[in-house]
Amino acid sequence: MPILDQLQKDLVAAMKAKDELRLGTIRMIKTAVQKAAAVDASKPLNDAAEQQILKSLAKQRVESAEMFRTGGREELALKEEAERVIIEAYLPAAASELEIDDAIEAAVQELAAAVPVPVGIKQMGQIMKAAQAKLAGKTVDGKVMSEKVKARLS
Repeated sequence: MPILDQLQKDLVAAMKAKDELRLGTIRMIKTAVQKAAAVDASKPLNDAAEQQILKSLAKQRVESAEMFRTGGREELALKEEAERVIIEAYLPAAASELEIDDAIEAAVQELAAAVPVPVGIKQMGQIMKAAQAKLAGKTVDGKVMSEKVKARLS
């Protein structure tokens, strides 16, 4: 089911349940997706573009929660985290630590076989790209993957 259809269905359910937090969050998601579709009206959004929008919204919630905590506003930080959970419900399942490690190791092995020089930190970008391709369809935090690749190459 396209994400806009799912959002509309969930929006109606949130209205009926009088769930204000969920209702506001779904409206915000729907607006962001529609805005992105309107900006690039020449073609409809594909799943990858929709997922990127959702990831961006979730990342914004994490950063906002950190800032609210720094400013001593715990109640607003909790609200941001609750919104992040709702947003992440529309994303595919996150890759596990083991899956990320396996993808990185496979990418390193493939690159080592293809390149005559030892694989090092200079090839980090290539390894990241190959590992993310292996984890296609799963949500992966780029920061976590970057740290794992650095640790593997060190």
